[in-house]
Amino acid sequence: MATLPLRALTLRQLQCFSVLVEEGHFGRAARRLAITQPALSNAIKQMEKLLGAELLTRSTHRLELTPVGAEVLARTDFLVNTFEVALRDIESTVQRGRAYVRVGVIPSASARVAAAAAGFLQAHGEVELSWRDAPSTALLAELRSGQLDMAVAAITEPPGGLECIDLFRDPLVLVVRRDHALAAARDVRWEAIGSERLVLFESGSMPALGDPARAQFAQGAQPYRVSYSETLYALVRSGQALGLMPQLYTSSLRDPELAVVPLSAPRIERRVVLAYLPGPMRNVVAQELIGFLRERLPQS
Repeated sequence: MATLPLRALTLRQLQCFSVLVEEGHFGRAARRLAITQPALSNAIKQMEKLLGAELLTRSTHRLELTPVGAEVLARTDFLVNTFEVALRDIESTVQRGRAYVRVGVIPSASARVAAAAAGFLQAHGEVELSWRDAPSTALLAELRSGQLDMAVAAITEPPGGLECIDLFRDPLVLVVRRDHALAAARDVRWEAIGSERLVLFESGSMPALGDPARAQFAQGAQPYRVSYSETLYALVRSGQALGLMPQLYTSSLRDPELAVVPLSAPRIERRVVLAYLPGPMRNVVAQELIGFLRERLPQS
């Protein structure tokens, strides 16, 4: 149970701290909070007094979190985000008579998740879903901070502080031009890539998955690294590189100039999981949706 001084902390003080760190400037934060700078400064000082620790170091040009401040911020953001979502829950329930659930999904799995969620909505008409598509690292961070109820994400190792349900495995594949020598192969060994240049995604799980395999087979030129599948396909189509990507991305690829070839020896894959915070769920419908997706997604 919290000690008496901590119980004196207010939600407004927590909001002030969260916004100040996000803005990095007292003036901007005060304007956003619709209060004066002295009032904001006083709120932070009162918070530090109640906690018995300095949260921020202040200089002429910038604000920096202390180690204690960084720990407090993670919990502050969770409380503030949860409060904001609770208000939206109430608004949705009162005005529209619907429960509100926030779902995060990696773009490559969005078609499968949206199709499964449509089945849930048919059986539970009084539900409003909000969607957030982003790389796995962003989704898991937002899940921890209370901005999402659940996330379908790709991982290479267990994410700390979250419950995870394994849904399926997503192997790496090659995307090549139809006239490439490897296009007709039933599967390709990593050695067959030889010295050809690859193009792969610069973020997400790809560096952790693709780079060790490249190093193992001593492939020559450094790969191109891109952010979007459209750019990856363009480089492959123009003959500048072979595409290396998770198979999920290619499920909607309908390009007569390109072919998708499985990679083997070794087969490298990422885990696609349904992640959520441990403990009691924010609402019953979110818990029901997790159970529904757990059953449907591995089969889709």
